[in-house]
Order: sequence, then C-alpha cells, then structure tokens
Amino acid sequence: MSAFDPLVSRARIAPFGLLFLTITSVGWGLNWPVMKFLISELPPLSARGFTGMIGGGLLAVLALWRGESLRVARDQWVPLLVLALLNVTGWMALMGLALLWLPGGEAAVIAYTMPVWAAVLAWWILGERMSLPRILAMLMAFAGVAALMGGDGIRASADKLPGIAFAMLGAFGFALGTVLAKRFKLALPLVTSSAWQIGIGCAPVALLGLVFETPHFAALSWTGWAMLAYIVLVPFCIAYVCWFAALKMLPASVAAIGTMAVPVIGVVASAVALHEPLGPGQIVALALTLGGVVLATRS
Repeated sequence: MSAFDPLVSRARIAPFGLLFLTITSVGWGLNWPVMKFLISELPPLSARGFTGMIGGGLLAVLALWRGESLRVARDQWVPLLVLALLNVTGWMALMGLALLWLPGGEAAVIAYTMPVWAAVLAWWILGERMSLPRILAMLMAFAGVAALMGGDGIRASADKLPGIAFAMLGAFGFALGTVLAKRFKLALPLVTSSAWQIGIGCAPVALLGLVFETPHFAALSWTGWAMLAYIVLVPFCIAYVCWFAALKMLPASVAAIGTMAVPVIGVVASAVALHEPLGPGQIVALALTLGGVVLATRS
C-alpha cells in the first residue's frame, strides 16, 4: 500500500506527512539566503518566474517518465487554476510587491500570519477542530516569528499601507489555497498536479518580470547560475511536491503552522552563509517558533 493512499490509517500517514513538511520547510528556508544573493544579479520576479516554469517543466518530464498522464479532466481545470493562482502566483507576486513598501523583516512578519488565517479557514470550510493546543501552538509560533523578524513590531504608516495590504492579501491567499487544496482534492497524480500548479502559477510571474524588469541572464556569475539551479531543483521540484504531499496527509492548520519553521531556518542559514547576526534574541525566537511547530504536530 502506498504512502499516498488516502485509506492508510492516520497513525501510519502522520509520520510521512511530517517528513514531507520538514523537507518543505528546509527547502524553502534555505531559499532565503539563496534568493538574497541572487537578487543582486537578477531581478526577483524574473528569478522566481522563470525558475518556476523550468521547475514545472522538469516535473512534467518526471511525471511522463513515471508513466503518469499529464491530461487534466475538464472538471479539474477550474480547481487547478484556482490553486495555482493562490498557492504560487499570488504568493510570489504579492509578496514581491509588498517589498517595494516594506522592509524584508516586516513583510515576513505579515506573511507568516498565514497559519492564523489557515486555521480559521480550515475551521470554517473543512470543520477542523480549533483545539486549545493548536491555538497555543499558533500563538507560540507567531510570537517567535514576530520576535525573530521585527523585535520592535511593525510600525504602520500611511507610506507602508500598500505594502501591508499586499502582504496581508498574499498571506490570506496562500492560506485559502492551503485549505482549498484539502477541499478540492484534485484527482491528479502528485507529480502531475505539482507540475501543472507550478507551471501555471509561475507563468504570470515570469510575464510580469519581462514587462517590469530587465533581466540579464548572460551577466550571471557561475555562483548565480548555481543559485538558479538550486531554486529550480529544491524549492520548486522538491519542496513544492513535498508541500502538496503533506497537505494530503495532515490537517490544513497543522501543515500551515509547520511552515513557520521556514523563516527560522532561513535566518539560521543566512547567519551561517551570509554572516548575518544570530544573537540571544534570535535564539529565543527560534525556540518559541519551533516549540509552536512541535506542539502543533503533536496536537
């Protein structure tokens, strides 16, 4: 019996779901220092859009090699498009726009309100129980991310309102996509579904990059090409597939809370790779966030 079989008991499915969630968090977390380096050589929308389209194409080739059909039934196209726009297009484009008005730390704090929205939407749409441990887990994890990314809080002002609005909309859209993925239950093989969602979702981002940016791929250094290869293979080809797999096996709210480990991993990786500060405050925030994630997965 496959680990992806929905009839497998919860006791056997949960460990696989947590494993996929861990791979997702590590892959996306390590992407932070990679993207920080890469945007010094390539504009962000172009970097994300084109690497995503290549990643989606590689997943399509993998699906065909595995003997999977890329055919999408007529009744699956609408849910597929909705999930691609929420989980990929909206998240990338809206968070990229938010950074035009917000510092990266403040944008990240707002972005990782996503699990709060996901928990509420999962309760409303899916009927998932809002248990006390899960609520405490959300509060712990969010407090840790807030302390990690913006110790003095988010200083709202009229100049920052567009960025706050874009970041909130991106976080809410990703949360809605997380919950709807559980509701729609696409009747597609995992790799095929991932290939379509990533390919469809990244196409508008790449188009925006062509319209509003001037990417110079020929000017990339060898390190820049290596970073591009990492983004194609890990965040898109591996982490997104593991994310969609985790959503099949875990409650939507638990999967969403688990992603709050992403900024923690990103900050630690940045401290090691880019020599960014990692003092006592960051370590306390790390402990709070990971404690919340552990509590959520055990609730």
